[in-house]
Amino acid sequence: METLYSHKDSNIRKTWLLMAIFISILIGVGWFLSYLSASPAVLYLSVVISLLMSVGSYWFSDKLVIAMTHAKPVTKEDAAELYRIVENLSITAGLPVPKIYVMDDAALNAFATGRNPEHGVVAVTRGLLNRLDRTELEGVIAHELSHIGNRDMLVSTVMVVLAGSIVMVSDLMTRHMLWSGGSSGRRDSRDGGAHGVILAIGIAAMLIAPLFATLIRLAISRKREFLADASGALLTRYPEGLANALEKISSDPNQMRSANNATAHLFFENPFKADKRGGKTPWLAKIFMTHPPVEERIKALRGVS
Repeated sequence: METLYSHKDSNIRKTWLLMAIFISILIGVGWFLSYLSASPAVLYLSVVISLLMSVGSYWFSDKLVIAMTHAKPVTKEDAAELYRIVENLSITAGLPVPKIYVMDDAALNAFATGRNPEHGVVAVTRGLLNRLDRTELEGVIAHELSHIGNRDMLVSTVMVVLAGSIVMVSDLMTRHMLWSGGSSGRRDSRDGGAHGVILAIGIAAMLIAPLFATLIRLAISRKREFLADASGALLTRYPEGLANALEKISSDPNQMRSANNATAHLFFENPFKADKRGGKTPWLAKIFMTHPPVEERIKALRGVS
């Protein structure tokens, strides 16, 4: 029977596997662009641009997310219990105490950000503070601290770099083919047949690579949520608190006002009610979700086979 420890180890392995597939796609698409244009310089340029943009967003992630969600810093006097929970769990996890923010929102949710533990940020909604009991709040905070401890902002940034590079390279290939009319400087009479096969495979890869990159990025994001659930439950040593919090948050009818598509993946649970379904989530919808289905997260926490 699977335990929280095996869930944690399994999701770490699956994350690395998905990252390896991600890198393989980028290398394959980049090789085809180099073949088509007879110049690797275009590939290098696209990767550098994507890297600079992503590193910039990673470096200033805490400030950007705080500004986008309108979260406000709180003092110990404003939220004494929240402060005690964050401080106690941070000490237990061996992490610096992060900055603590509250969003003036009736919905139940939370997020963590920061480029490293020394610049960590944990933010919760006012609704979360008002409606969760202590054990449930501890479960949510432990989950968010696990994101910081597991360096999920770094993983997320790497995903953005890879996905952005794949999309950019695919776009460059499309433009090159439109400008050149499908011709290539590498084609000659001796390898015309082989070139045609490579070209056909490359075009197909060019069309599906951006979609495949997006699906892998979402899959990694879901695995990191499972990992944070397991790590958080191990931190509090009370998985039921986190499971109960998930049940309350998933049934919350309030729509978050401070969430958007750019920040949705950061939250404890998907802030858009459209993804909050009762019963079993259809597999097709599941692969396009930023978070695992709530029923699967609760099942993993409670060890239900």
